[in-house]
Amino acid sequence: MGPGPTAYRQQHVEQCGCLRREMIATLLAVDPVDYVDTFIAVADDSTATVGTVPPSKPDNPSVASRTFEMISEHPYRYTSGDVIFVVFADRRGIPGEERTAARREFYSRGQPCLRSSDLAKRYGWGIHADGAGRIALVGVETAEYAAFVSGRNPRSGGEPVKVTKAMRSSRVPR
Repeated sequence: MGPGPTAYRQQHVEQCGCLRREMIATLLAVDPVDYVDTFIAVADDSTATVGTVPPSKPDNPSVASRTFEMISEHPYRYTSGDVIFVVFADRRGIPGEERTAARREFYSRGQPCLRSSDLAKRYGWGIHADGAGRIALVGVETAEYAAFVSGRNPRSGGEPVKVTKAMRSSRVPR
């Protein structure tokens, strides 16, 4: 029998680097999917060798293309919680005046973090969250990516950064 829900949650927090829901609500006022001083490396089973722009349909852009556009056009402007919610709200057509309440409702239930994003699973993008939780993309082919994966932040003079991997697309064989 596997670990119970509490043990699983603790294990997820330790492995993932995302913030605990309790800390978010009471101390930090950020979303439960936000990361701080963390680098999400490309998934182990990804075949991407370079960061690639996700394909987009003009009439109905995919979640990956919307996420890529938002982060790449505004590096270190948004947190992962901002990006995940805005992509959700835009796809659902939630009007601006309803978004505050909709965001509260959205995060009242568990939501996947950017470790499950196709950007890091399929398209070759690492995701760096700075000390304020704001995120930027880093192509897997770059020297900057190699520095981040080694646990050093090249954007802050080599300061340590927590490294976690994106979730695999397929199960590990037993």
